[in-house]
Amino acid sequence: MASRKTGYKLPPTTMTDKLMSQEARRNKALEEQKRRRAQRFESTRNLDSFADLTLGLSDHEDDAEDEDATPLPCPGSVAQYASMLSRPVDPTSIATHVQTLPIFSHSETNELPSSEANGNLHSLPPKKTKKKRRGKHKTNRWADRCMYAELLELATDPSEAWGSSGADGLPADLESEWVVLAPVPQGKRCLAVTQSAADSPSHATLRSRLLGKVLLNRFPSVLPPHTILDCVLDTNWKENGVLHVLDVIKWKGQDISECESAFRFWWRDTRLGELPPTAPPPSCGPKSDDIYTFPYPTTLLPVPYHTDTTLPSLLVHIVPSVHLPRSVGIAAPTASQGMDVDFSGFGQSVQMKEVTIEPDGLLLYVKAASYESGTSPLSSWVPIVSYDGPEHESPLDLFERLVFLSFPLDEGTYLLFKASKAADGPCWHTGKRW
Repeated sequence: MASRKTGYKLPPTTMTDKLMSQEARRNKALEEQKRRRAQRFESTRNLDSFADLTLGLSDHEDDAEDEDATPLPCPGSVAQYASMLSRPVDPTSIATHVQTLPIFSHSETNELPSSEANGNLHSLPPKKTKKKRRGKHKTNRWADRCMYAELLELATDPSEAWGSSGADGLPADLESEWVVLAPVPQGKRCLAVTQSAADSPSHATLRSRLLGKVLLNRFPSVLPPHTILDCVLDTNWKENGVLHVLDVIKWKGQDISECESAFRFWWRDTRLGELPPTAPPPSCGPKSDDIYTFPYPTTLLPVPYHTDTTLPSLLVHIVPSVHLPRSVGIAAPTASQGMDVDFSGFGQSVQMKEVTIEPDGLLLYVKAASYESGTSPLSSWVPIVSYDGPEHESPLDLFERLVFLSFPLDEGTYLLFKASKAADGPCWHTGKRW
């Protein structure tokens, strides 16, 4: 029973093949993506080769035809049967092909079954009534559409990782072929889907990651129509109105999921930076309450991404940013204006204030991988809190320790990492204090 409770909160990586390492699954998935991409390109080239083909005759063939030639009947026309109409028809030939039906008297028809009395010589089987199947529902088109990362499998024993390439669980090409999203905030994973009707502004709907159910119904949004974003709804979204954007799947109907990870994150930041700011709407809380409550998210905040994933950058900049809360500025109504103000624009009714975003971990993406639905080894998750309980080592601390063990232990590396740690921080190499 204890093992069942432990596995309940674990990511779906526990359901993968245990006989195959995470590195092997990752390489296999990447090769499969490359194969499908090459197949699509090849099919596009084959379509281009048929662009000049027509079903009609060419101009040279039309000139070479003899105008006095007897026209041939078109296939499927009745012109080829016109010569048969002049032939005399023999009535006896028709009679040989007609089968007479037996004639019954009135008394004999009463003795026949009802089907034969009505002229039906072959009785029809009774119709079977279809039973309605219960318990089977139509599959939601938004279910399991997010790219769900596997938990990064790291070696817990430092002696296993020391001096053995790939035994620590860190990707062998971590410094060159990966992109890091950090810090990933605490919240609920969801999809932001926008629609628009004629002569009306765009509206967005938030749907859950696993089942595709509606988390937040239609609300006004500055996002363009026909856009799908992979997001995290902040835990305190009613207080700060923040919707964190992880990835972009579609933008204005254009499919971005087939692009590489680094390009998708650049596209995400560029397009979100072009959107106009949104003024906060009237509060959805009670009028007697002085605390403003957002009725829906108004701030689209992209999760920072890092293309420099070298070991010094991970230890000095990326990992420390995950340990600390993040402060961002949002637009909120001023306290002196009350709750009945028409927030139609950015006047004196709104102001910028700092809010705190609590971190949850970091995400690793293969740089050359495209976006795919469901659980994928092409993305790895390193949480702050261990799923095995608070008494176990944090996966983020283990990740930091293994990254440090991958360093060549020279004096420059020592001084660089020492400057980034606190004065009483532990040294992963010697196990002593600095």
